[in-house]
Amino acid sequence: MKKIRFDTFFKRLCDATTISSQANLAKSISVSRSAITQAKRNDSIPQKWIFELSRLYNVNPAWLEKGTGPTFSNQNNYQEIFLQVPKVRARLSAGGGSFETEPEIEEYYSFRNDWLSKKGKSEDMVLMDIIGNSMEPELKERDTVLIDQSQKAVLAGAIYAVGLADTIVVKRLEKRPKELVLFSENRSYPPISFRGEEMNSVRIIGKVIWICRELN
Repeated sequence: MKKIRFDTFFKRLCDATTISSQANLAKSISVSRSAITQAKRNDSIPQKWIFELSRLYNVNPAWLEKGTGPTFSNQNNYQEIFLQVPKVRARLSAGGGSFETEPEIEEYYSFRNDWLSKKGKSEDMVLMDIIGNSMEPELKERDTVLIDQSQKAVLAGAIYAVGLADTIVVKRLEKRPKELVLFSENRSYPPISFRGEEMNSVRIIGKVIWICRELN
């Protein structure tokens, strides 16, 4: 039997499911990271992984293995199970501010509808990448975060995407009487305070509700 190329299999899997890293894959099928590393080294995938993933994500095993047939076992139910969340070109700065504010959509990621509905308003959610180190160790450069743009009310200590003039940043927020303070996790970056009418210049884009990190 012809071996399944790991990279081909993994790309199909990421395209069709919420899995976005080898760590996600290991967790989803309850195997060790070393088992994933070994499969990649051997450039092959155990058949039992194919069957388990097809059961978990309603993916057609023939498509996952060979790229043939429909992507999903029951294509008609896909829209009921998953929602496509857009990832935009704009970047969230964990530093001095990102001028990459273009809302153009780069791609879409699939999330389970039932999971999103527990987190907030799914139709207002968007994915953005992080640049900079001001929010480390909580958020690292190249992390991807899920933002609910319907959640703009400031909860003390929560992380938000924030617009400042022509830039966008990601910070922890704390609202005080007549003052809004933006905090970084990295203590090398001092808090930023806005008082009185200055607070009107701060645009709360939305609350960060989920983090995706690719492990090296």
